[in-house]
Amino acid sequence: MPSRSTPDPALLRGLTTGRLGRRAALRLGGLSALGATLAACGVPGKGTPAASVDASTLATFWAGRKQNGKVDFANWPLYMDPAHPELKKFTAKTGIEVNYQEVIQEMGPWFAKVQPQLSARQSIGYDLMVITNGIQFGQFRSAGFLAPLDHARMPNFTANASAKYTAESFDPANVFSVPWASGITGIAYDPARTGREITSLADLWDPAFKGKVGMMSDATELGNFGLLAAGIKPEGSTEDDWKKAAAKLKQQRDAGLVRKYFEQDYVDALGKGEVWLTQAWSGDVFQKNLSDGTNLKFVIPQEGGTIWTDNFAIPVTAENPVDALLLIDFFYEIANAATLAEYINYVCPVPAAQAQIKTDAAALTGTDRSDMEQVANSALVFPSEADYAKLHYYVNFTTAEQQQTFSSIFEAIVLG
Repeated sequence: MPSRSTPDPALLRGLTTGRLGRRAALRLGGLSALGATLAACGVPGKGTPAASVDASTLATFWAGRKQNGKVDFANWPLYMDPAHPELKKFTAKTGIEVNYQEVIQEMGPWFAKVQPQLSARQSIGYDLMVITNGIQFGQFRSAGFLAPLDHARMPNFTANASAKYTAESFDPANVFSVPWASGITGIAYDPARTGREITSLADLWDPAFKGKVGMMSDATELGNFGLLAAGIKPEGSTEDDWKKAAAKLKQQRDAGLVRKYFEQDYVDALGKGEVWLTQAWSGDVFQKNLSDGTNLKFVIPQEGGTIWTDNFAIPVTAENPVDALLLIDFFYEIANAATLAEYINYVCPVPAAQAQIKTDAAALTGTDRSDMEQVANSALVFPSEADYAKLHYYVNFTTAEQQQTFSSIFEAIVLG
């Protein structure tokens, strides 16, 4: 049972707005500017990331490593309760002090910042960082910048992590990473205005909604949805597939269906009725309903939606990797995963945290109890097996050139 009550919904929405703002800035590797940043970093990214490491490599890295009593932890802004209750609990339990810094704003610049030290095998000043699946993750891996995780020292992860997170295409078997939190891109809609349930990507192309459809301006989000609408799985797509998806999106645009290509303000446009259905992030819709009392719905289309994952990773030059590994595993204790999810409201990688949140809610009263019950019962925080089965990871770029080509194809839709 957490010692605090649920934060005020207005505060929660403010925090979510900030976090989603960094999602918009991140673009999941979809901005050509970030590709240019990577191209200038001195690591061309043409290598093939290893899917695994052998036992001797793992043993060599961890041989002689010991607990030092501190962890320097780099994360994104507004991705934890500002009072840091979990970190305080970790220190009380282990004696390990945590220096927590919200220093990651975008993946491209973060990679550019730490690449020189990592190339020289020097410390970047952090033992643990949260990095997102996408081209930069591949850059970190292919350059040998990530430490292999010793799963023997991660019993909570082994026991409590969802099996869905052990088969990620960007890091099979979690060799170098485990999830911090995830989010879903699907369709949000106002049933009072659409007059029917929305179930398919085809609904975004329906002439009945001419001028009332919202799409994202982000090239990666837009492009991956275009691929799914064209019946193509993003994970294995080619440049020819990207062009087919772009043609599908151009058809939608030229038919006058799209009112606007949004960055983040789509949720307010949906609430005001300017659009009736729109491409959307799951956490945004959840918080809009929680804070404003709206009755918007979010659906993963039958053709599929996309899932992004922010991941714990240990830099290969970490000075305190044992302490960092202990902290990672600490967040996979059910109670700690629960309190984190209660606050950030993103998809939780620990399914058993759902029951814990229900228990926590039962100890509260009034609005606090109702709000926490909504978190516990939300498919946007705890997707069902059927939901997970419909989710796809984004196009997996292995070079900055591929990413730039992809971006140019889909940016043309928005600019046109």
